[in-house]
Order: sequence, then C-alpha cells, then structure tokens
Amino acid sequence: MKLKLIFLTIFLASVQLTFAQVKFEAKVSKKKLGVNERLRVDFEMNQDGDNFTPPSFSGFTVVGGPNQSISNSWINGKRSYAKTFSYFLEPTKRGRFTIKQATIEIKGQVYKTLPVTVNVTGAVDKPKDGNNTDFVASENLHLVAEVSKANPYLNEAITVVYKLYVSPRISVSNWRELDSPTYSDFWSQAIDMKQLKIENGEYNGEPYRFVVLRKTVLYPQKTGKLNIEPLTLTVSVDVPTKRRDIFGGRLYSTVNKTVAAGNRTINVKSLPEQGKPDDFSGAVGSFDFKVTTTKTELDATESLDAKVLVSGNGNLKLFDLPKLSVPTGLEQYEPEHNERVRTNLSGMGGNISDNYTLVPQYKGKYPIPSISFSYFDLKTESYKRITSDEIVINVKTGPDGGDAVASSTPSSAGKKAVTQTGSQFRFLKSNANLQLIQRSHFFKSTGFWMSLTAPLLAIPLFLFFGKKREERLNDVSGNRVRKADKLARKYLSEAKKNLGDQKEFYIAMERALHNYLKAKLNIQTSDMSKDRIQRLLKEQEVEDTVMIEFVALLESCEFARYTPSSTSAMQQDYDKASRVIAALDKQL
Repeated sequence: MKLKLIFLTIFLASVQLTFAQVKFEAKVSKKKLGVNERLRVDFEMNQDGDNFTPPSFSGFTVVGGPNQSISNSWINGKRSYAKTFSYFLEPTKRGRFTIKQATIEIKGQVYKTLPVTVNVTGAVDKPKDGNNTDFVASENLHLVAEVSKANPYLNEAITVVYKLYVSPRISVSNWRELDSPTYSDFWSQAIDMKQLKIENGEYNGEPYRFVVLRKTVLYPQKTGKLNIEPLTLTVSVDVPTKRRDIFGGRLYSTVNKTVAAGNRTINVKSLPEQGKPDDFSGAVGSFDFKVTTTKTELDATESLDAKVLVSGNGNLKLFDLPKLSVPTGLEQYEPEHNERVRTNLSGMGGNISDNYTLVPQYKGKYPIPSISFSYFDLKTESYKRITSDEIVINVKTGPDGGDAVASSTPSSAGKKAVTQTGSQFRFLKSNANLQLIQRSHFFKSTGFWMSLTAPLLAIPLFLFFGKKREERLNDVSGNRVRKADKLARKYLSEAKKNLGDQKEFYIAMERALHNYLKAKLNIQTSDMSKDRIQRLLKEQEVEDTVMIEFVALLESCEFARYTPSSTSAMQQDYDKASRVIAALDKQL
C-alpha cells in the first residue's frame, strides 16, 4: 500500500512539473514573403519575465514595435498566462535571413528562443501588409513597367521604362530603390537619366502625375517565355488626414510605402530556320558591310591595314565579324577589334570593326577574296547577305616569288624546280682533320668531390629559406598587402605601358578600374554609374575616403582625356590608382 502511495506521489509531482515548464518561443507570420511585404514576429512566453532582449533583425528594418500584450485567464480552475512582444519588419533586400535568438529572464533563469529562418523573394504583385498600410497610399501610388514589345525575336531590342504614378490626392517626399531587377536572361544596358522630370498623364483613365525613373534596353538571349523581374521602391508618402490645424489647414501623415512594378513576361520567338545562311553568326537588325584597305600599291615588307566593318542598328556587340582570308604571300597579324556603339531607346547603333595588319613578302599581285556577312532583317523578317568586292594588292618591288605565293592554292605556293650543279655540295669538307681528345678521370677529381659535398652544404640553406617561407606565409597582413599590390599592378599594367600617351593612358586606366569592379562585385560595365558604384561600395562597408578617391579617379579619367595633361600628372594618377585598388582589395 505504501509503495503504491509513493509511486502516485512521484507521478503527480512529475505531471505538475510538466505543466509548470517554462515556454519561450519565436513565431513569424510567414516563412516566405516578397521583398515588398512585411513580416510580424512574436516572442511569446507562458510566464512573466524581465530583461527581454530582442535579436538584431539583420536583413530587416523595424517599422513597428515592440508592442507588448498580456493574456491571463482561468479555465476550469486552471490558469493560462501568455505575454508577447511583437515586431513588424520590412525586408531590406532579397535573400535567406535568420532571426536570431531573443533572451528573457524568468525567475532568475535566462531563456532563449530558437533561431527562425525566413526566405525573402522578389516583389509579389499584390502585397499583403501585416501592419495595415494606409489604404489611401496604396490606391494612389503605382509603379509601372512599360515594355515596348511583348513578342520579340531572339536578340531583338526591347525597352523597359519604369514610371512612378502619383495621384493629386497625395504627395511623395522621397524614394529609394529597395530591389533592382537582374535581367538574367537578357543582355541589358541602362539609359543614363540625367534629370528626372515630372509630367502629367493618366492612370486607369484618371489624371496623375508621373516621373520616369529608369529606362533599360534589353536583348533577349533565350527563346520562350522570359520573366522580367520587378523594380521595387520604398516611398515616403504624405497622406492627408481628417485632422486640421488651428488655421483650418489639413494635416498630413507620412507613410513609408513599398511599391513594385510587378513581374512582366515576354514570349521570345526563335529566328526562322528557313533560309538561314550557313555562316549566320546571330546578327539581328539593319546593317551595312564592307571591306577596305588603306592602300592597294606598295613595296614588299611595307605594311597596309585592312578593315572589316559592320555598321547600322542592331545587336552590334552580340555577334562575331567574318574573318578575312588572304593569300599565303601576305603575312597577317591578329586583328584589333574596335567598337563605336551608342545605346538609346531604339537599341544599339554605330559600327564595329576588325583591323588587320598585312605585310607582303614578295613582288606580285595578291587578290584578297570577297567575304560575306549575313544578318536577319527585322523589317522584312528575312535573312539578307552582303558580299564585299575582291581587292587586289599590287606589290611593285621586292624579291621574286610573289606571283607564285599569290596563287589561290597555298599548297603549291612558291614551289620551284631544283637543279643540280657541280658546286652544289661545296660546303661539305672531304678532310675532317679530326683530333684525339684526351680522356680524363672523373673519380676523385675536384668536380667529383664538389658534386658529393654540395648537397650536404645545401641542407642549411634549404632550412633557412624554408623558415623564411613559413614566416612569410604566416604573415597574414603582409600577404594581404602583397596580394593587393599584385592585383593593382595586374589591372593597371596596360595603363603603365601607355604612360606619356595621354588619351590611351586614361582610357586604359578607366578600363582597369571598371574591370576591377566587375571582378570584385560581379556587376556589368553597363551598370557602372557613379551613384551605383558608391552605393555598392557602401554596402560592402568600404571606407568613405577610399570610396571618394575611387570615384574621383573615374571622374579624372573622363576629364583628362579631353584636357592637356603632363607625364608627371599621369604618373601621379597611376600611383593613386594603384594605391586605391590595393586599399579596396584589402577591405573587400
């Protein structure tokens, strides 16, 4: 009987301890949300506590809270208690974020919540706001992406224009980009917006004001349905309220509103297979094609330049030029590729060219055969071919053999009949006058003892240099400096070669600075505006002084190309660029 009583007492005590167990949990309103939605986080406990410490909420901005609520009830004689701290968060960018542990002190013990992982995706079309965003702001503020063509061909230019529409009922005081589209399936080029201009227009039949925030030219690189990601902004909106001041004027309330342009889908058509030339390299647009030479008459060993040029409007940077074919008697060097292309709302326009240097070796006439260039014409929706004229190079003076080498069959070029004469082998001597070489014994010679002892003497040297190498590898700070200096010299090597040539030097240095950013920050040259560079470097926590020096160097490159500059000034800019790249690399 006593044994049963003991077991019953232990069972009731364990049940009481179970019900008295402290619970402290973190709960989120959703684990997957768009970058233009808000997240509610509740830290809930079943017993009263003190010294509550929230996490840092990395990746989010706190837009509301902490709000505290307490629930205390009795049901069937059993007490139920809950205390909650609530926060409302707004994502700062896309990605996977962890809400870290919060702490609370209950009855002298410290309790922690478990970490919660939240996945933030691109903006959703109809954001569900967990903090009741002002309805007036939602209904009177719209970000729209206008696409010029929804059904383009592969490599046909389309334009995306982002417009922010604002109703006269509200006003906007400020905005900033929260999330930018990446255009992963497109070649993209942003059009420089020098000044934002407010214009009057209509949205859904109602009068609105709007401003064009961004213009981007896209060339689709895949066929099928492609998604254009939305641009997302956070906007400070001044909304009128029902309250008035003492003079009868209406009072306004400022609301931070997140707006997105919405996903846009285009259907990219493949180029027709019917009539496609065998040598088609992907050119789409309207083009002219020609092959020219700087001269057609010259002497042997003199040089001339041959240019293969394509001009017009289309995807000029996205296809290869046809290769120049020359007779074997003309020595041909690797071509220099040049691009003079501008991009506007209609797409790319200008010209691209390959410049070949040719050097004839013999006298004679050398025909450069005609070559063809084919492209897809968007106006007629058909393929077109342009063929260049044959060019004959006349080499007036030089060694004989040019006519043979200029033959169109290189395998037979330059062949001559071989004739035998009596003096044909006169350079061979019939009397060799050979002399006996005295034999020497290597064993126990000076060379023998040196070969034997040299490895033993080298052991201390190996130990010394090995220790120095280990010290150098353990010098983390020094290695970082040396690596940064090596990287700076690598990117600026071309600029150093052009010291003294002002134009080429600053072009090479600007290219080096851009290539360095492309390698470090994974951005395209088309996206390298000064504002974007500053923002990206700031996000990487680069020191303000280094960031300002880097941008100043870019401005100096643009300015110095058109103003006189001395060699000493170029040397100073080179040293400054080397120092800034090294400093950036250590911080990045």
